[in-house]
Amino acid sequence: MSASAKPSAAKGASSLRVAVVARAAAPLHGVGGLERSVGDLSRHLASHGVAVTLITPPPRPGADATELAGITQHPVPYRTFPGANRKGTTVIDRSTAYLLFGHRAGQAAGRLVEAGAIDIVHGFGASVLGYARQRVRPAPLVFNPQGLEEFGATGRSMSAMKRLGYGPLRAAVRRCAHAADCIISTDRSLDDTVARHLKPAPGQMRTIPNGIDLDAAIALAGPADGERLRQAHGIGDQDVLFVTAGRLERNKGFDVLATALGHLKDALASSSVPGSKDPGLRTITWRWAIVGAGPAEDSIRAAVKHAGIGAHVIWAGRASDAELHAWYEAATLFVHPTRYEGSSLVTLEAMAHRKPVIATRAGGLPDKVRPRENGWLVEPDNPIALAGAIRDAIDARSRFTAMGDRSHSIVEHEFSWTHIVRVQLDVYDELLRKRSD
Repeated sequence: MSASAKPSAAKGASSLRVAVVARAAAPLHGVGGLERSVGDLSRHLASHGVAVTLITPPPRPGADATELAGITQHPVPYRTFPGANRKGTTVIDRSTAYLLFGHRAGQAAGRLVEAGAIDIVHGFGASVLGYARQRVRPAPLVFNPQGLEEFGATGRSMSAMKRLGYGPLRAAVRRCAHAADCIISTDRSLDDTVARHLKPAPGQMRTIPNGIDLDAAIALAGPADGERLRQAHGIGDQDVLFVTAGRLERNKGFDVLATALGHLKDALASSSVPGSKDPGLRTITWRWAIVGAGPAEDSIRAAVKHAGIGAHVIWAGRASDAELHAWYEAATLFVHPTRYEGSSLVTLEAMAHRKPVIATRAGGLPDKVRPRENGWLVEPDNPIALAGAIRDAIDARSRFTAMGDRSHSIVEHEFSWTHIVRVQLDVYDELLRKRSD
C-alpha cells in the first residue's frame, strides 16, 4: 500500500474521499429506486463535506445535473446490444453488458484508489466488479447489493429460464460480496435473505436502510396541493381515495388491487349487508388514482375492466415529482400491492405525507408498515387478503390521522437521510480504523 493511499483513522467527514460506483444515479439516468438511492447517498455525503466521485455511465441527453453540483462525475461507458431496455431484455443485459460495465467501472475506482485520490469505494451491485477482482484493494469496499432480484430474493418465484439467465450476475454479485469489507442490507426484514445468498462473514454485514429526504419531500406538496387534485377530479372531502404509485409493471401488483376492489365494489357501495358479520360497512364514495406509466398498462386496464371498476379509476399517468407528492397529499390511503420489492421509496414518501398504508409483506415493506400502528400488511398476490385489509381500513377511518402521524414519525426517526448519512459515515470511519490498526 502506498503512503498516499493509506487510509487515516483520524479522517473527518470534511477530509474523506468516497467513490460511489453504480450503473445509474438520479437525476442522470432516471428516477427509479436504485437511481434515487445512489443520487441521495452522493448528495448527502457531499452535504457533510465528503469529497464524492460518482462513477456511472455518462448522463442521458438533457439530464439536469444541478442536484449533483460539487460532486465529481467520472463517466464510464455502458455498451449494450441493439434493442436493449425493451421488454424481455433486462435479464440478458444484466448478465452481459452490465458485468462488462462493472468490470470497467470497478477498475476505474481502483485506479483512483492507487493514485491516492479515494479512501472508500462504495459500490452498488455488480457495478464494482472490477475493484472486487483486484488482488489488493488499498481502500475498503462497501458493497450494497440492493434488492437481490437476481436471486429471486424479493419475489415469490422465478422461472427456470430467468434463473438460468441471471446466473452470471449472481456469480458477480457473490464475488463483490466476498471481496467487500462491509455488505449493506437495506432493511432488517432482508437481513436473513442477504445472509442466505451472500453468506457474509461475522461482522461483515450492516443494516443501513434506503431512505428519503424528508424535508424535500414535504416541500414538494402540501395539503392545498392535495385539495387541488381532489377538486379537479370531483373527489369530495369525505370520499375515500386510494393512491398507488410506481412504474406500471407486473411486479407492482396493480392488477391484484383491481381484483381486490372488484371483490369489494358491491360491499363498498351498500349501505347495509343483510347477515353481514361486518356491521361497519356503510355507503362510501371511492376512487383509485394510478400514478405512473409503463409496459403493463394494457394488462392493468384489462384487469380494471374485468373487475368492473373502470368508473372509479383515475389514470394519472407519469407525474412530475411535485404532482406525485400532490397525489400523496390527496390520498386517503396509500396502497402498495407489490408482488416483490426492494425498499419501496414511494411508500416512504406517502408516509412522509402522513398517510396510512396498505402493503404486502414483500422486500423491506415490513420494516416500514407496522400493523395496528400505521397500516396493514398482507401476503403478495392475494386479492382476497388485500380486499380484507381494505375493508378493515375503511372501518378504521377514525384512526387515520393518528396512523398518518405514526407513518411520518417512522420516516423521520428511521428512514430520513438526515439519520441515515450519519450511520453511513460511522461505518466508513469504523472500516478506516480497522485498516489502520
